[in-house]
Amino acid sequence: MSDEVRAEAVEEAEALSCEAAGSAEDEESDIRPGCSCCEADDDDDDDDDEESPRTRGIRIIIGAAVFVLIWIITEYFHRTRGVSEHGWIEFAAFAVPYLILGFPIIKEAVEHIGHGQVFDEDFLMVIATFGAFGVREYKEAVAVMLFYQIGELFEDVAVGKSHDSVKALMDIRPDYANVIRDGNEIKVSPEEVRAGEIIAVKPGERVPLDGTIMSGSTAVDMSALTGESVPVDKGEGDALLSGSVNQSGLVHLRVDSPYAQSTVAKILDMVEHASARKSQPEKFITKFARYYTPAVVFAALFLAIVMPLIAGGGWYTWIYRACTFLVISCPCALVISIPLSFFAGIGGSSHNGVLVKGSAYVEQLSKLDTVVFDKTGTLTKGVFQVTAIHPSEVSEDELLDLAAAAESYSTHPIAVSIIQAHGGHIESSRISDAKEVAGEGVKAVIDGRNINVGNEKIMNEVGAEFRRCEKQGTIIHVAEDDKYLGHIVVSDVVKEDSADAVRELKDLGVKHVVMLTGDKKEVADSVAASVGIDEVFSELLPGDKVDKVEELLNGRGEGRTLAFTGDGINDAPVLKRADVGIAMGALGSDAAVEAADVVLMDDKPSKLALGIRIARKTMALAKENITFAIGVKFAVLILAALGLAGMWWAVFADTGVMILCVLNSMRAMKINRNWLK
Repeated sequence: MSDEVRAEAVEEAEALSCEAAGSAEDEESDIRPGCSCCEADDDDDDDDDEESPRTRGIRIIIGAAVFVLIWIITEYFHRTRGVSEHGWIEFAAFAVPYLILGFPIIKEAVEHIGHGQVFDEDFLMVIATFGAFGVREYKEAVAVMLFYQIGELFEDVAVGKSHDSVKALMDIRPDYANVIRDGNEIKVSPEEVRAGEIIAVKPGERVPLDGTIMSGSTAVDMSALTGESVPVDKGEGDALLSGSVNQSGLVHLRVDSPYAQSTVAKILDMVEHASARKSQPEKFITKFARYYTPAVVFAALFLAIVMPLIAGGGWYTWIYRACTFLVISCPCALVISIPLSFFAGIGGSSHNGVLVKGSAYVEQLSKLDTVVFDKTGTLTKGVFQVTAIHPSEVSEDELLDLAAAAESYSTHPIAVSIIQAHGGHIESSRISDAKEVAGEGVKAVIDGRNINVGNEKIMNEVGAEFRRCEKQGTIIHVAEDDKYLGHIVVSDVVKEDSADAVRELKDLGVKHVVMLTGDKKEVADSVAASVGIDEVFSELLPGDKVDKVEELLNGRGEGRTLAFTGDGINDAPVLKRADVGIAMGALGSDAAVEAADVVLMDDKPSKLALGIRIARKTMALAKENITFAIGVKFAVLILAALGLAGMWWAVFADTGVMILCVLNSMRAMKINRNWLK
């Protein structure tokens, strides 16, 4: 694998890339010495020399065939004709497959030395195999290079699959938009469309920009955004998110925001910058490799030069052990598989509608002890609905009709909910002298009757003896003059899966589930009881929410982690203050999504539990890889130093361990809800 391909592989594996711009010195602080797969060469001219996995595979097959043929021939002559196995002819014969397999590695090692990068895996492999040739272990030298190249090929394939996953996520980027200008439909780049313009989205096309349907209806595939495969029906007045796919009907969309502020642009930006925040295991591997590789190189030199003088046994024995030591020491299994684990975990999360902005937040999610929810728009839908009608002296239909007629001139959310509940046509000629009283309600003459609609204040003002209601929500009273006609209950409806979300969090061992809201205590307590939350803080201003989170953070035990989940612009300060800020992305405000570390794309709070499960599985895979790779390497290193492990053990400790760790890492890409239960 060429140096540039290696650099790209690890950049993507480290949660979809670091920004490649900058000087070599800037990159140096973030790379892992000791493995060329992490040390990017800044020479762009070398891009032409990159070897594809197919070309590498062909070269491996040719090299392996030549190696086996020469091995068979030399064994035949050894056994039948008594030819010495240490002759120059044998050296030259095995040099042929060695160069076929190892020339790219030798070339890269020389180039790295020229750039001052000595302690990398290419250098270790070249020195180890040269040493094996020097002690006349030709077959083992070629075998080491052969299996090393097979491991590199496997790495290429694994990274290629990861790259395909990234590309699949990037496929949500729209190619064009059909904008209507001067009555003509023009195909332009989404970046050229302005907010307020009308675009046409045809069946089979990807929605290029966020907007509202002005005409038409369709079924929309939102799986690329939310992970949900079931199409969603959309009609006039409904919002469409960029990145979703129009499956059936032609719709005309009014663009709500330019491309740079669209859902798809935000997702791509989050994905592209996901590696900016590294997890502790990744930081550990960075530091580990920085000291580990030079240490084993000097240990190998000690074995080859000093030990023959101290312990005796001959130069051949100790040089062979030193070469074996060098092969074992390559840290590629660690520096590739650990970032790949987090990359795969982030990829698995994104496919399930949970966008994580960096591997550091995967780690934080896995340790959550306290989860704090905002109420409106997070646990509830944030949309008022009529939940009860309690008439007095009139029928339910008449009470709702009078209230809707009175509220028909108001744009207040509660008025809109009453009008929607009415559902029918309201004849404007029935209404006269409608007047909205700020903070109280509406006074109107409807069908010649003086109708008063609003809260307790307007009832007291007109002298109507109203009834109190035990139901939680906003109570809208209706009176004709001072005659009380009844009341309507308007509530913010709890999301269908909010109770499931709280239950799953508790099942996962989250000890504290808290709700913060600016709503009245009675309403807050009712919502909390319905979803199973025990600790509630109500009637809070935005600043009070920050103070309350501070209290929870200061009162937690050592090593605990707190997440805040919200959707509104007033939640942005709290999202920033929490250890993990989680935004409800599809309907969440721009400020909340920008401030958050994790975005739940389809606004289902239950996705938080899924994100935690994926994070814990990802951390488990990373720890398994670290434990296995370091454990095997140190065990075989000790055996090699004692002369109990030869080159074949070294091949397993390097290439074999790397393959097993990469396979283990890639398991995270197949994560789904059923597998994690």
